Amino acid sequence: MDEGLVVIVRAFIGFFSLLIFARIIGKEQISQLNFFDYVLGITIGSIAATLTTDLSSKAWPHWIGLLTWCALGYLMEIISTKWRYAAKYLEGEPAIVIMNGKIMENVLRKMKYRISEVLELLRNKGVFDVTQVDFAIIEPNGQISILLKPEHQPLTPKDMKIAVSPTGISTELVYDGIIIEENLRQLNKDKTWLLKELKKQGIRDISEVFLVTLNPAGSLYVDRYDDHLKKITDIGDYKGPY
Repeated sequence: MDEGLVVIVRAFIGFFSLLIFARIIGKEQISQLNFFDYVLGITIGSIAATLTTDLSSKAWPHWIGLLTWCALGYLMEIISTKWRYAAKYLEGEPAIVIMNGKIMENVLRKMKYRISEVLELLRNKGVFDVTQVDFAIIEPNGQISILLKPEHQPLTPKDMKIAVSPTGISTELVYDGIIIEENLRQLNKDKTWLLKELKKQGIRDISEVFLVTLNPAGSLYVDRYDDHLKKITDIGDYKGPY
């Protein structure tokens, strides 16, 4: 019982220490972490776990170790922010792996990348044909940035010289069958207007609706609880005969 209480107390210490240190260091999202940040995060988490469960030793040495690692991480952040030359070695730098549609084999060997890995990254970006790529850059966080050849880039209204209105952000008017009256007031609308619009779509009771949004262009999106879909597309694995 005493050991369980000690673990709980240590867990609180480790948890809130990590919370405070994470706020101070100000790390990016997981998908944006470079290798150094990734290893640093694993090490700090391991020290915090040992602080919580290693009852054979005192807590304060683990906490000092946790504080030291976090302080070093914060110091590296300061150094890499002030000196770009240091950031080049601490965080890495982007590397061009495809230039003018040609694969840079020497760069791939230097980065210890296989072409199959680059092709996988391209597919993750929706590019399945390498001949469409003008430039491809491996970022320090391992993600790939792609510039397609001009003939494969999607057309925009600007290319077509078409004037478009700003889309803005849609506002929720109904969520889970509940009218959000505050949002209606912000849009200078009321419940009577909303029910009238829903009635036009054959909805007689607000309880039939899961979500209703209104965009700045005045378009109303309505999603019912029962969508009356005749056939649901299944993209899961084949279930087999049983």
